[in-house]
Amino acid sequence: MAAGIAAKHGFLTTKGSLFHSIQRKILPHAICLQRPAEVQCLRGATNSTVESQHNEKYCIDIVRSRDYDGFVCSLLLPEEARRSSLALRAFNVELAQVKDSVSQKTIGLMRMQFWRTAIEDIYRDDPPVQPIGAELWRAVRKHYLTKRWLLRIITEREKDMEDRAYRNLQELETYSEKAQSSLLYLLLECLGVKDVHADHAASHIGKAQGILTCLRATRYNSSRRKVYLPMDICMLHGASQEDFIRSSREQNIKDVVFDIACQAHVHLEHARSFSKNVPATATPGFLQTVVLEDYLQRLRRVDFDVFHPSLQKRNPLVPIQLYIRSWKKTY
Repeated sequence: MAAGIAAKHGFLTTKGSLFHSIQRKILPHAICLQRPAEVQCLRGATNSTVESQHNEKYCIDIVRSRDYDGFVCSLLLPEEARRSSLALRAFNVELAQVKDSVSQKTIGLMRMQFWRTAIEDIYRDDPPVQPIGAELWRAVRKHYLTKRWLLRIITEREKDMEDRAYRNLQELETYSEKAQSSLLYLLLECLGVKDVHADHAASHIGKAQGILTCLRATRYNSSRRKVYLPMDICMLHGASQEDFIRSSREQNIKDVVFDIACQAHVHLEHARSFSKNVPATATPGFLQTVVLEDYLQRLRRVDFDVFHPSLQKRNPLVPIQLYIRSWKKTY
């Protein structure tokens, strides 16, 4: 009898297993059969994934459209740092475009204050409901980014809202180091690099980038009747703001551009002087030097005519040059 009961129970067990097997085949996604708590958890995870993908795509799109060179440089970074790099560049783009996108300084300052508050909230694990803010929060948690560098970028961009020319070249260098080099310091942290030689190189590369960004924007700014080039260099060569607004191609204008470009070149050379001591893991963060070097070469070919139409076109060979430099692990 015991054997009969065992057989009976065995049959029932087999029958139950058969029922569940058929149920899984017919209803492979039968969420309705799950407990309410499991359903809520599944929905939450799905929504979180979709939102994360949306935030990442938002940052990719804004960097690709507003900072294409930076976008290509980010694609060549190691996978573990790529997404965080795009978040940082999107943050930088967002701050950079405030100055030109607002009609009143007060509105611009309010947007800067929003980001200052957002950074504080991010480090309290309470990020804003905003794509760039969410991606920054993810980068901060993953790489333990230094808050000081993020706040420093905001502070310098806020000062730049003054909408006036730099008094001298040193003032432009100071701004460039605090705004551009701070971004490079953060990229080094994403790459896991903590090295004094890499920091020195990043400082000089940031200065060169800030100087050349000012030069590259000259034509655009002049069309809006604005000139931001260092006044001491302009006065040295007898060039007035009106000369730039008129897009003058006189020799004194070229001399101003030459002096400023030379200073950027000096900083690039200083940065490369540390190359033997900079860890190989840091070099992907310095790929921007390829873009800067390309602009200097093209500027030289047009005899430092900053208004030459060719300088407004993107060099299609730069992505290839970036890839080669990345493969060689040099900058």
